[in-house]
Amino acid sequence: MEEGVKLYRGVRMIAYDLICSNGHLFECWFKDSSCFEEQQSAGIINCPICDDTQVVKTFSPFMIKKSDGERKKGEEAAQQALQLIHEYVDKHFEDVGAKFAQEALKIHHGEVEKKNIRGTATIEEEVILKEEGVPFLKVPIVKRLLN
Repeated sequence: MEEGVKLYRGVRMIAYDLICSNGHLFECWFKDSSCFEEQQSAGIINCPICDDTQVVKTFSPFMIKKSDGERKKGEEAAQQALQLIHEYVDKHFEDVGAKFAQEALKIHHGEVEKKNIRGTATIEEEVILKEEGVPFLKVPIVKRLLN
């Protein structure tokens, strides 16, 4: 398997280190390099810190070459960590689907009891949430990256 390519739920993925125009470093996974290029040109890759869509690939600060056995152990550990995150969110956050922005605003304004929620929001809804001071975190959905 080529360098940087990982398996996620049996699907080959490549992880790139990216940097936004504001200097924030983050990692993102793609099906292949052409998927990265397509998503970058469409402006749908955004910085998880500032939501900037002006992102480019950057060099990794370091790379440790491992034997195949060590690499497989590392890949398995990463897959287990991702699985734990997905399981935690599924178990502890209520899925409100496309009503995420509306529910988040209700919670923020004290109209409903505070609770952990997850769902989806449009870019316009994200802008409103930021303007209102609603704290939220965007978590990449692996299914989206596979398309």
